[in-house]
Amino acid sequence: MEKKQQRIRVLQQLSLLSASDYRSRSLIIAKKLLDEQVIQEAKTIAITISNQPEVDTTAIIEQLWRLGKRVVVPKCEPADRTMTFYEIDSFMQTERVFKNILEPIPEQTELVEKNEIDVIIVPGVVFDQSGYRIGFGGGYYDRYLPSFQGELISLAFEEQLMNQIPKEPHDIPVHILITDKGRMNCQ
Repeated sequence: MEKKQQRIRVLQQLSLLSASDYRSRSLIIAKKLLDEQVIQEAKTIAITISNQPEVDTTAIIEQLWRLGKRVVVPKCEPADRTMTFYEIDSFMQTERVFKNILEPIPEQTELVEKNEIDVIIVPGVVFDQSGYRIGFGGGYYDRYLPSFQGELISLAFEEQLMNQIPKEPHDIPVHILITDKGRMNCQ
C-alpha cells in the first residue's frame, strides 16, 4: 500500500475516536513521554502544537513549561518547505496559519538554532516498529532532520502502527515511539 493510501486509511480510523477516548489516550501517552529519561534530562524540546486527530500535545507543552524546559515549536515556510523553531512560553505567542496549524509569531518569540535542541517530538500519521514514519506529506521534517544530532521521539495511538511502511532513502527513523499501549526503542 502506498504512503498516501496508508495516510488516508489511518486518518479515517483516527476520526472514529470518541472525544473522551482521544483525551484519555492522549494523556496516557503524555505521561509516558514525560517519564522518559531523555525528556527529563533535556533542556530544549521541539514539539508541534497538535491538531486532532494527532496525539494532543497541549498538556505536554504545559507540563514541559512547569518543569522549566525550553519549548520550541516549528514555523513552516510553504514556499520552500523549510522550517525553523522558535521558543514559546505561552500559547498567546502563536497564530493559526497554513492548514490551520498553530505556529509561533516570530516577532514575539526567539529563533532557536538546530544545535540548541536536545529532543524533537516528530509528528506523523503512520509508523512502523523500526521508527519509520509517514508524515502529513509536506516533507518539512524530511528536510530538517538529516543534520539534527539529538534524540527523536514520536507519539502515536495504537491505530497508527503498521507492520511495515514504504521507505525512501531520505527517510530517517525516530529513536523512540510511544503509544497508548507501549514504548518501542527503535534504534
